Amino acid sequence: MDTKERILLAAQELYYKYGIRSVSMDDIAKHLSISKKTIYKFYNEKDELVIELMKIKIKEDQKKFKELEEESDNVVEETIKLMKHVGKLVGEVNPNFFYDIQKYHPKAWDIFIDFKVQFILKMVEDVLVRGIKQGLIRPEINVKILARLRMEEIEIGFNPAVFPLDKFKMLEVQLSILEHFLYGVCSLKGHKLINKYKQITEEE
Repeated sequence: MDTKERILLAAQELYYKYGIRSVSMDDIAKHLSISKKTIYKFYNEKDELVIELMKIKIKEDQKKFKELEEESDNVVEETIKLMKHVGKLVGEVNPNFFYDIQKYHPKAWDIFIDFKVQFILKMVEDVLVRGIKQGLIRPEINVKILARLRMEEIEIGFNPAVFPLDKFKMLEVQLSILEHFLYGVCSLKGHKLINKYKQITEEE
């Protein structure tokens, strides 16, 4: 592992644990037992480091989403697996991490928004279309409208003005919103499959 990669991994570890704003370049240097000058050889400022981490995370997510699609028998199974993936990610990240990106690192947040519009939107539209063909998504829905609704749901779940961090757990918010969306677009056949994957019975 080269020095640049070590810096990125250390920054990610500390940002996930404490949030971005509360972690300085000095903190990262101390964590790695290197000088701050060494970090500045690769990154002129903290913002550059955050942007690089965002780009890497997006590439990882793109790969993971593709894997989930390929290993799932249907869109409900794919979405349930996605919920678990999101749960693992959000569960290990300090809630302030997302807030700090939005407020203090707008360039990195813009990269995420672009990813949301260019990749996730297309992915959601594709999931809905495939789900209709599988008989699991209601055929009468407007795919374009519902996909965009899903995009806004993702962002609103990160908005502390709507879900204050001292009153709501970000993981619970995101998973609740995603599950609500899934139940809303699924057919009765889809609902049965959701309950099956959640290991509950319709009587419960």
